[in-house]
Amino acid sequence: MPGAMQRHSLTSVSDLFTLPYDEVIDVRSPSEFAEDHVPGAVNLPALSDEERARVGTVYVQESRFLARRMGAALVARNAARHLEGYLAGKPADYRPLVYCWRGGQRSGSIALILAQIGWRVGVLDGGWRSWRRLVQTALYEAPFPAPVLVLDGNTGTAKTAILHKVAALGGQVLDLEGMARHRGSLFGLAPGDTQPAQKGFESALALAVARLDPTRAVLVEAESNRIGTIRVPPSLWAAMRVAPRIEISAPLAARADWLTRAYADVTADAAELSARIAALAPYQSRDTIAAWQALAAAGDFAPLAAGLMADHYDPRYARTRLRQEGAVQRVFATDGLDDAAQDALARQIAEFLG
Repeated sequence: MPGAMQRHSLTSVSDLFTLPYDEVIDVRSPSEFAEDHVPGAVNLPALSDEERARVGTVYVQESRFLARRMGAALVARNAARHLEGYLAGKPADYRPLVYCWRGGQRSGSIALILAQIGWRVGVLDGGWRSWRRLVQTALYEAPFPAPVLVLDGNTGTAKTAILHKVAALGGQVLDLEGMARHRGSLFGLAPGDTQPAQKGFESALALAVARLDPTRAVLVEAESNRIGTIRVPPSLWAAMRVAPRIEISAPLAARADWLTRAYADVTADAAELSARIAALAPYQSRDTIAAWQALAAAGDFAPLAAGLMADHYDPRYARTRLRQEGAVQRVFATDGLDDAAQDALARQIAEFLG
């Protein structure tokens, strides 16, 4: 017996937590999915990127009828492949929610096939576009829903590591660098890694924001309004600029030691490290760049980190602080940044956060 197929609408990002479905299926092409998708969705394309382009060409250059006939055949083949592959082990009471770009033919076609099997299938009204509107409303129009506390401190004070430790202790945090897959400086992108698209970052952020308890402060690491190529959306950035701040203070030597450990993936690749130092040439003298390159070539990474912070990052960070409106409420000073020191700082900050 055919299963039920019904339309389903989302009115807010948080509706995603209460959907009466086992799984969300994105049937758009792989490139569409890679740019952005509903968090947690699985990609089972109705048409590949190449197939979508072919159908579109026929639609424009020949006729709508021929394009639809071609598209129907391709969708049927792809649906069969998914049924014999990813969907083969799904039980009789499986309940998927299907969407495409705007809730049209691709999602409707796949949903119809799945419903004929007997599964209770939902189709997301408005498709990905309706999800994207909810994300934009949450991050661009609505005020940030929880009080923000900014975790400040010079480069190398292990802010991200301590943020994670605060979260493990039950503190409410947003890890922006984790979602942006970037550690926030020219050295911040891990070798071989790539950042998500802006829209994909915003979907992940909107979902994380929807999970926040609005009665509790949320700890956010101090950032500029860009993390690599990613822009911090307006509602959060406005809240961060005026938020009270706490600061971690540590000696330059301790910070250099921590950076040497934290960026071991960069220092392990001599060519990559040299290229990143060379990229600082517009901001530093030729002699300074040459001295840093010599330290890198010799494997003297702690002195290199100290020089980078003292002559480049600390002065730039100080200028950034001047543009922030929130006052520093407390400074957490430490002599070291080893694991024990980080644990102690995390406990103090979690207690302060409440």
